[in-house]
Amino acid sequence: MTQLPVVVVGAGPIGLTAALGLEHYGIPYVLLEEDATLSSDTKAGTTLSRTLEIWNRYGAVDRILGAALRIDEIGDIDRATNTPRASVQLAELANDTQFPFVINLPQQKMEPLLAAALSTPVRTQHRMTSFDVRDDRVVLQVETPDGPQELEASYLLACDGGRSRIRDALGVKVVGETLPERYMLIDVVVDLDVNNARDYPYLAYFADKSEWMVLIRQPDNWRFLFPLAPGADAPDDEDLLVKVKQFIGEVDRIELLGSVVYNVHHRVAEQWTKDRRVFLMGDAAHLITPMWALGLNTGALDASNLPWRLAWVLRGWAEPSLLDGYEQEQRPVAIEGSGEMAEAARKYMSFQQGAVTAGTSDWATAYTRTLLSVRLDVDGSGDWSMVATSAEPPTVRAGDRAPDLVLQSPTGRVTIHDLCRDSFVALYFTDVRRRPEIPVNGSPALQHYAVSRWDAPHDSGLRDRALFDPGSVATKRYGVPPETVVLLRPDGHVAAVAPMGTGVAEELYSRITGREVP
Repeated sequence: MTQLPVVVVGAGPIGLTAALGLEHYGIPYVLLEEDATLSSDTKAGTTLSRTLEIWNRYGAVDRILGAALRIDEIGDIDRATNTPRASVQLAELANDTQFPFVINLPQQKMEPLLAAALSTPVRTQHRMTSFDVRDDRVVLQVETPDGPQELEASYLLACDGGRSRIRDALGVKVVGETLPERYMLIDVVVDLDVNNARDYPYLAYFADKSEWMVLIRQPDNWRFLFPLAPGADAPDDEDLLVKVKQFIGEVDRIELLGSVVYNVHHRVAEQWTKDRRVFLMGDAAHLITPMWALGLNTGALDASNLPWRLAWVLRGWAEPSLLDGYEQEQRPVAIEGSGEMAEAARKYMSFQQGAVTAGTSDWATAYTRTLLSVRLDVDGSGDWSMVATSAEPPTVRAGDRAPDLVLQSPTGRVTIHDLCRDSFVALYFTDVRRRPEIPVNGSPALQHYAVSRWDAPHDSGLRDRALFDPGSVATKRYGVPPETVVLLRPDGHVAAVAPMGTGVAEELYSRITGREVP
């Protein structure tokens, strides 16, 4: 029987990323976009480390990095005195990720690169007009250049933005608040590196009680983000250029490329799924203040969490109940995690009461600001905090994003995220010289590897599934006691931590998926 495709509605960054995830796991899909082209508007521009990890897993990161501007320092400056506060040094993350930096690349240049990484082209000028959720499929009515068409889908992913028609058709309410303040984002061509050079990082936040500002160097232009007073009209082009010169001083030449006014939201859909067939993602599920780059990057977490679940269910490797974890984990991230961080950042920028600085050390601040600190409530304990509160990296716990370090495999260098790119992975932190019992790798759904500071004896029978950890770098970073198994999910999050024992990883897998290991 031919498997019905997953239909993704909306080819913005989240729809494109979700489609990349589906393709990565071999799931047939159709990506619909009602416009004739991808976005050309002035939109999101900074991508955080956690999103780069997701794009790396889906095979798209090299295209993005080739076009983007790498940022190794996030500046924090008091605008009134023009004096720097403690900047965020992203090199602190060298033992946590293969991407100890963020990037600047405007959304209108990012989207075509994500689309180019797909083997199935986006169907532009395809507008979904209605859909019907049935027991085993979703039936969509679509307006196309060739007239009305009917599409049958195994699942429907709503990536159709903050005014989502799919969400409205489901009757799902969005709760939260929209602030009276709005944000103005403008792109200009101006030479600040030579004509008006200042020693600011290429991503810098200027805090000020009356009018804060964010300065962002894109690959071929500069971007400014600043607040508009409640009720104020958006400045015209001439006033915008005057505003920019108030920020940067007089320059010989300046050209306005584009501008947009954002409403400031902290609004989240009350329900993210319908009958385990329709799923809200990105702005359709949550509208987050575009501060600290938390809008697009929070949506990317949605597109990391759902595709592997769909793959496991469609392959028969998990019960349909596995899909419930998407909303259970991601909704708290939007409500309590990104939303609260964005509001704290907004207050911090304008010196308001209730401002919270992220982290208690240089490492903790960098870890938080790159979304490497994102925690998922994998066990329903209510533990969702996205702020790293310890001065040093703590012992990993269930729900953490797995730190990504390099190990030596029998075939060469491998990273931990490489290992779990396509399956669950059980890491056994042990001493391989003692010849522990490590299950053979006979299932595509669950792989087993010993991690040890010692190389496996040649006659141990373990060399095909032993990972050499010179100096115990990975072992120390994970911080778990000896003889511990850490189960990782395909999305790079820790599913469970438990003492080693016969069949423990298989039991944990079955508890999560509802099925025996295939």
